[in-house]
Amino acid sequence: MSTPTHLANLCLEGITIVELQAAYIDGRTSVVEVVAAYLVRIAAYDGALRSVLELNPDALRIAAALDAKRKAGAPLGPLHGVPVLLKDNIDTHDKMHNTAGSRALAEWRPPRDSTVASKLRKAGAVILGKTNLSEWANYRGARSSSGWSGLGGQTRNPYDLTRSPCGSSSGSAVAVAANLCLLAVGTETNGSIVCPSSVNGIVGIKPTVGLISRAGIIPISCTQDTAGPMARTVRDAAICLGVLAGGIDPRDSATEGSASHALGDYTDCLNPDGLRGKRVGFYQKPLGKHAGVDALMAQAVQDLQALGAETIEVSEIYTDEAAMWSETVMRYEFKDGMNRYLAALPENASVRNLADLIVFNERDDIELRHFGQEVFLEAEATTGLDAPEYSKALANMQCATRAEGIDRVMDALHLDAIAAPTGAPAWTIDWVNGDHHILGSSSPAAMSGYPNISLPMGAVEGMPVGLSFFGRAWSEPSLLEVAYAYEQATGHRVAPELTIQSVGTS
Repeated sequence: MSTPTHLANLCLEGITIVELQAAYIDGRTSVVEVVAAYLVRIAAYDGALRSVLELNPDALRIAAALDAKRKAGAPLGPLHGVPVLLKDNIDTHDKMHNTAGSRALAEWRPPRDSTVASKLRKAGAVILGKTNLSEWANYRGARSSSGWSGLGGQTRNPYDLTRSPCGSSSGSAVAVAANLCLLAVGTETNGSIVCPSSVNGIVGIKPTVGLISRAGIIPISCTQDTAGPMARTVRDAAICLGVLAGGIDPRDSATEGSASHALGDYTDCLNPDGLRGKRVGFYQKPLGKHAGVDALMAQAVQDLQALGAETIEVSEIYTDEAAMWSETVMRYEFKDGMNRYLAALPENASVRNLADLIVFNERDDIELRHFGQEVFLEAEATTGLDAPEYSKALANMQCATRAEGIDRVMDALHLDAIAAPTGAPAWTIDWVNGDHHILGSSSPAAMSGYPNISLPMGAVEGMPVGLSFFGRAWSEPSLLEVAYAYEQATGHRVAPELTIQSVGTS
């Protein structure tokens, strides 16, 4: 497949949604040409990156239908002709599968779209395919390697193929960073959008739980799970957020809370002067673990102040017990949610519940090759969501991270947002010892179910590091305002230098 000749005067490298749609309006290109060009790029570069698990065989047909729609003068959606990749734990009702990276679901085709996929299609996006991920969204074993799955092998960081892409939305982040799509959608329970966004030099939004429906997404925790957009710019991420946000979904009761909070268009929140007069908390807990990250964060604080913000140190947000309660909550909710999801598989499927899945992995010659399934076993041992242990852990965690956590801190210090380094630079991939997490700041927003945005803050020895802004429930407009102002003033993102090569499939 060769690059379409009509694209000679249109650079897709780092193109934005606004630029792409301007090219459609001007007639400089078509959706078919753009989709074909992205398919060429995936074929050229993804042998090394292993970010794309499956391509949509109907992508060019969908693109042609979108071109015909424009030609006919029909109304067009906000993502018309925008190529998007979805993490492979998000249901699509088409010729693609939904596997969570597991060989146990290799033949599973969902009977209906997830709400996320349905909204993307309605907005005019072209779903190019599904991305590799840390298997089961990195919720299976104690020594996992981010970006590895039994079906997809090891996703690799485009800035250095020997280094981790973080996870679990590994392939989504890598594909966006390497310009194999314009947008991607990931999911997060704790860090799975913001960490891969950080180490791959892109923007990731982990919204308030309930802002985006989880219907049709393979679950971990009904309390903490959410989908979210991943893009190269804050504006593109905001456009995607507007498409995915809002609407009470009878398949996801958490969406009831979004009724008076969701916006149809978050780009109105993007203000280049949005930091002026803001009070931003500077979360201290992630500091002192990596000198390079500390230096970047010190410069970021200076930049925030130069842009008109007042920064206030925040030493602690919640007690250490909150993490223990979160683990308990996730074990109980994972078994309940997984059993519900797998029960929808055909009666002759090899797995219909978590217990079946544990047996499948024990018998498979690849699934347990690099790490075990200790988390699965612990979840299977739980006794149901009516257990007092679960109810107590859930109430304690939410109180500690909400009313006595983020809300308490922000009220006491009159904060508009809290800032912190998202994490450390990417570590070397290690299938023997697993991931080497040095630091992170995702937990306060993850355990409370509150929003978090990560965007590029700079690099250490060429490896990207992100800056996170998080805050109260439903504060996406405020967080987007400060994130956009910081992005526009600093411009830290540098695209990776890609080469055409291939690596093994492990």
